Amino acid sequence: MPDALADLSRLTDSYFLRTKTIVDKFGDCRATYAIFMRRPVIAAPRFAIEFLETMAAARGTKFEIELLYREGDWVGAGEPMIYLSGSLYHLVDLETVYLQKLGPPCVAAYNAHAMCVDLPKTAFLAMDARHCAGTEMAEQMAYAASVGSAAAKRDAGAVGFIANATDATAHWFGNERGRGTMPHALIGYAGSTLRAAQMFRATFPDEPLTVLIDYFGREITDALAVARAFPDLAAARQLSLRIDTHGGRYIEGLDLDRSYEVLARAAPQSIRGYRSETDLRHLVGTGVSAAAIWHLRQSLDAAGYATVKIVASSGFSPAKCRMMAAAVAPIDVIGTGSYLPEHWTETYATADIVAYDDKPMVKKGREFLLERRAGTTP
Repeated sequence: MPDALADLSRLTDSYFLRTKTIVDKFGDCRATYAIFMRRPVIAAPRFAIEFLETMAAARGTKFEIELLYREGDWVGAGEPMIYLSGSLYHLVDLETVYLQKLGPPCVAAYNAHAMCVDLPKTAFLAMDARHCAGTEMAEQMAYAASVGSAAAKRDAGAVGFIANATDATAHWFGNERGRGTMPHALIGYAGSTLRAAQMFRATFPDEPLTVLIDYFGREITDALAVARAFPDLAAARQLSLRIDTHGGRYIEGLDLDRSYEVLARAAPQSIRGYRSETDLRHLVGTGVSAAAIWHLRQSLDAAGYATVKIVASSGFSPAKCRMMAAAVAPIDVIGTGSYLPEHWTETYATADIVAYDDKPMVKKGREFLLERRAGTTP
């Protein structure tokens, strides 16, 4: 926030700055803005509101901020989320920044909510930090995941997001530290999956162990080797196996025909109900498909390791989570950065002035904002 205060004139659109100069020359007025989005979202307005309150205090003025939806509420496309009133001179140059702070979190919260509701018994880890465009976006996405998760807990009794990857944003999930065990880099360094697990355990003996099993393309072989090496951890449900198989190949032991066979036994309704080629790929395609997860679960169970947990990652978007739910995929934890908006154009929040000195006025085509301001239905 301090940077935004110091650099506001460089960060805001120049036509807002020119308007501010004109208003200063010809006289201020009271303006009321309606702030909305063009797609359904989950309300996540905290950062935008904090920015407005900070700017009002810094400028020695007061803004009236009418929140029409509480944090975590579902908001329909085109429905005003906030009515913002105050001095036009002090408001006009803030629009660029407060819209940046509103749109992306609302869309990400919607996606996080959708995934958690579709898979209410599965825990989620927010692994988005390395996909974010800087630390401010990482903060927004962590906040958004926590808002969407809380809404899913309320709406569907979901487990939701339990943690994230970095210490900087762990507080949004009630934690002091980020969570994670090993990347592929550690497997390569160790030279084998089992050796990486042993090295991790020797270094962090008191922590639960999550082991990546796809590095060498021997997901089943390496999963069983790790389970055999740590029977006490397995029995105590402190051992998890993370599958992150590359989308260019099948998990060990599967091909397309075998994937169909696995799902035909485990979740036949999912094969009969797919609607698109993308849906089908999530079910029986390469990478971390529903068939792959079922195959891993069945292999572990057959070897006597029913208490070993499965962590799945790799492209877990809301669409992929829907198909995992359709296949009742036995996933204990999902690591995802895919609640980030898939289409950035969806994140654009919009603001229009709907009254000048309390006289209703709005650009042609946005009259519905006036009607909603008046409390009527368009």
